[in-house]
Order: sequence, then C-alpha cells, then structure tokens
Amino acid sequence: MQQKRNIQIIEWEDLDKRKFYSFGVFMTMTIRATVYPATLIRTRLQVQRGKSLYSGTFDAFFKILRTEGICGLYRGFMVNTFTLISGQAYITTYELVRKYVSQYSEDNAVKSLVAGGSASLVAQSITVPIDVVSQQLMMQGQGQHLTRFQLSTDTQTGKTKKVFGQTRNIMAQIFAADGFRGFYRGYVASLLTYIPNSAVWWPFYHFYAEQLSKMAPSDCPHLILQAMAGPLAAATASTVTNPMDVVRARVQVEGRTSIIETFRQLIKEEGFWGLTKGLSARIISSTPTAIVMVVGYETLKKLSLRPELVDSRHW
Repeated sequence: MQQKRNIQIIEWEDLDKRKFYSFGVFMTMTIRATVYPATLIRTRLQVQRGKSLYSGTFDAFFKILRTEGICGLYRGFMVNTFTLISGQAYITTYELVRKYVSQYSEDNAVKSLVAGGSASLVAQSITVPIDVVSQQLMMQGQGQHLTRFQLSTDTQTGKTKKVFGQTRNIMAQIFAADGFRGFYRGYVASLLTYIPNSAVWWPFYHFYAEQLSKMAPSDCPHLILQAMAGPLAAATASTVTNPMDVVRARVQVEGRTSIIETFRQLIKEEGFWGLTKGLSARIISSTPTAIVMVVGYETLKKLSLRPELVDSRHW
C-alpha cells in the first residue's frame, strides 16, 4: 500500500522527457560551475600529508586565490564539464530504476536506496576517467609535488600549455605510465564511496523533507522544505562516506593500486583523524550543492510535468 505523503513525489511517468533533458543539461552545468572550487580544495586537502600545504578549507581557499588566482580554483574544470554526460545518465538511471522497483515495493526508502545506488554505479563508470584526469589537473600549481604527473612546459615560451594542451599532456602521461587501466585507477574505491553516498542521500532527503513538512505550516512552499532537506541529507551522507572518499582521492592522485594498503598507511601516518580529512570542505561544498541541486532538480521536474498534471502539484 502506498504511503500517504505530505510532499508528493513527481515520478518518471509524470514528466515530459524532452523538456526534462533540455533543462537538465543547463541545470547540471550551473551546479558544477558553482561548486567546482570547493571540489578542488577538498581534493588537495585529502591528498596532502598532514597539514603540509594547507591548514584547512579557508586557508586553502585564500592561498590558492593569492598564488594562483581565480583560474587556480578552476584547474581541470573544462575536462570536468564532460561529466555532464554522467549527470544525465545518473538522473535517467535513478528515475527508471525507481519506476522499476515500484512494481515490487511502494516503500519510498527502498525505491530511493536501490535507485540511488544503481544510478551511482552507472554514473561512476563514465565519471572515473574524467575524474582521474581532472584531479591531476587540480593538483597542479601549489599541489603539483603531491602528484605523479606534472605539466611539461612549452620549449619555446617556457610556459605550460593552455587548457586542452594541458589535458592532452596529462592524458598522455597517464597512458604512458599505466595504459588504459590508468584512467580507471580508483574505480573500485569510487564505487565504494559514491554508491553508498547516493544510496544514503536519497532516502534521507525524502525522510527529512517529509519530517520538515509535518512541522511546517500547511501553506509553506514545498520547495523551501526540500531546499532544507537537501543539505541535511548531504551532510549525513558525506559523514558516512568520507573515509572512503579520502582513500579514493589518494588512490587516484598518487597512483596506488591497493585500497586496503592505502587505508592502512593513512591510519598509520595520520591516525583515525586522517579519515575526516576534507570532511569540512565536503560538507561546506555539499550544502550549496545540495540546495542548488534540490531546488534545480525539483524545479526541473515541475517545469517538465506533462501539461495535464501541472495544476495537480503544490509547489
């Protein structure tokens, strides 16, 4: 029997797919551009030894801004934009799996957990090679001594190549060192990070939204409640999965092959506190990300509703 909910969820069959994909690309690009600096900072914090380079999130932000400028906060961004493909794959997989699971269970938590995990599996298969390259580019500048690959300079000008020249340079080095497998370094670690993260985020998002709706006035816009639920779910999921995220970052940037050995070395060198590295940056980045994503995604779904259903949904 379907649960009675204060906030009605817009399902896959309610959507005009043409509108959904058209608006979705713009939304995904906007979100990625907004949160990319925090992602770069998180990566550098996770890869550094102790506090050898930065003492924390804000220290990293101001040091990068001072020494590398605004461009330093967007190193690897152009490559990262290719994750637009994985973003659309994620959304499609989530909605389709959710629809499929609804044939067997009407429990929203079950549908969200299974769909979220499945969507992450598909998306990470596309994202990991892009992440491997973009993370190497993120570490250039102040963090380049922490990575295996450094950008070579132009022999004529003495300067590093611009954007796509840098990308080709890094890709060539990765392929020369590790072959095609090098682009999937950390794939298992990524799955162990992002499948649980996604599987935890969606059920908690709907749970928090529903709980908030019970406490809020009946005329409170649902979009406000959903915008509050998103960061709460993101903080919960980030805290649960951060240890694996630290290991994933080190495996991909440092070229390690063993997840277990990387985990052991991290504990040996930095103790269990090492597993919390980058957590504050992750939560800080996930808060605006979650707000923008939730408001964008829920608005996207409402704008993409089939015409005959528009008046049946409360915003």
